[in-house]
Amino acid sequence: MTENSTKNKNSSYRQIMKATSIFGGVQVFNIIISIVRSKVIALLLGPAGMGIAGLLNSTLNIIGSISNFGLGISAVKDIAEANQEGDEIQISRVIIVMRRLVWFTGLLGAIATFFLAPWLSELSFGNHEYTIAFRWLSITLLVKQLSSGQFVLLQGMRKLNHLAKANMLGSVFGLIITIPLYYYYNIEGIVPAIIITAFMTLAINRYFSSKIKIRETKVSAKETKVIGKGMLVLGFVLSLSGLMASAESYVVRIFISNIGGIEEVGLYNAGVAIITTYVGLVFTAMGTDYYPRLAGVSKDNVKTAELINQQAEIAVLILAPILATFLIFINWVIIILYSDKFIGVSAMIYWAALGMFFKAASWCIAFIFPAKGASKLYFWNELVAIIILGGSNVLGYYLAGLTGLGISFLVAYFIYLIQVFLVAKTKYDFSFHSDFLKIFIIQFLLTLCCFLTVKFIVTPWSYFIGMPFILISLWYSYKELDKRINIKGIINKFRNKFRNK
Repeated sequence: MTENSTKNKNSSYRQIMKATSIFGGVQVFNIIISIVRSKVIALLLGPAGMGIAGLLNSTLNIIGSISNFGLGISAVKDIAEANQEGDEIQISRVIIVMRRLVWFTGLLGAIATFFLAPWLSELSFGNHEYTIAFRWLSITLLVKQLSSGQFVLLQGMRKLNHLAKANMLGSVFGLIITIPLYYYYNIEGIVPAIIITAFMTLAINRYFSSKIKIRETKVSAKETKVIGKGMLVLGFVLSLSGLMASAESYVVRIFISNIGGIEEVGLYNAGVAIITTYVGLVFTAMGTDYYPRLAGVSKDNVKTAELINQQAEIAVLILAPILATFLIFINWVIIILYSDKFIGVSAMIYWAALGMFFKAASWCIAFIFPAKGASKLYFWNELVAIIILGGSNVLGYYLAGLTGLGISFLVAYFIYLIQVFLVAKTKYDFSFHSDFLKIFIIQFLLTLCCFLTVKFIVTPWSYFIGMPFILISLWYSYKELDKRINIKGIINKFRNKFRNK
């Protein structure tokens, strides 16, 4: 390997770590704000207010996911490709088309919500009392889509600092607006809070996106149709896949409710939140910059495979020590996040933690399909995966309760990894590098040792036996990350900078 290629590779690893650290911090911050907001709603509005706010927001989110045509993801691909090539005229064309489409789709959602308001009120609340509320809230479908367009611009152009600031400020101002409205107007403040928060988020995103200078150019109706078609087709498939995933989740919860009762659903929700929200924030943090980077090199299969392997290595190195720690101390994690009444979900999390390794690897590969604009391939790939996951969840719960759901998570993502790997290998000549396979096997075995410890050794002995495995996993991740991004050099640089001050 030449010196230049080594420098480029190290630079790529550093970029991955930079994005992950920035957006990991943002995700943690947003989770804290979300917890505070939920607490405020619970205290000021009570269960009824939480229920109303939840139903209004969830209904609007469903309509939005249908009417926005997935432009929040698909448009990133076209902007990232043009940005990678450095073609300022093409960047301008894509952005202009994207902005026209977000107006069109935003108005579509707003108009649909306005006229369907009586039906939405009946569907959500069982009466027509919230018809006016839905009509007022219809404007948020347009505002949120316009806001999404600004966010897409920042993500596609890979303005990480602006993205992070916009995300955090949006959360903070949303909380600041919400508290006084709920305090003074109680339940009557829910609708104004949702509307004002949407406008505030748009203003913040617009402020940061305005810092990006776009070259003025004219785009004809014909060009809009040609460029926009690709965005809409891919975006529609992406949004359809999201709806299928939501439907699978809904069916599983209904099945659990009918077989095991509402308490079991609550335990399942807690387990899913721990795995997907608290552990899964690593994926959210990495995905913000990973997708536009992958889209930028998607025309080159060699560079695409290289980036996927790099992302997969970093994902496993970050996740492994977290998963090992969660396994050994999961009961304390559950008590801190919820209460001792939720300890029953620990068996599900044990198995799901192992499944997260396969999810990490498959997640990195699966981005290749939208990055290359392979909408049909992406749709069928996700459809098969959702059917397998839903079927295994239902079967797993029927046979072994919550433990069975953890096992089904592990099995489903193991199958999914094989599936996406074979498709990517066949279509795009993808393969895993030996470096990734070595990291994956070592970290998986260490986490498996933690799994066996908590399964067969009682506390507090499991803590003493499990701690060495956690420390080894942490040491190994540090060692491998240091090879890639020179952690020691970064620490020394900051230390010297601090001393000079």
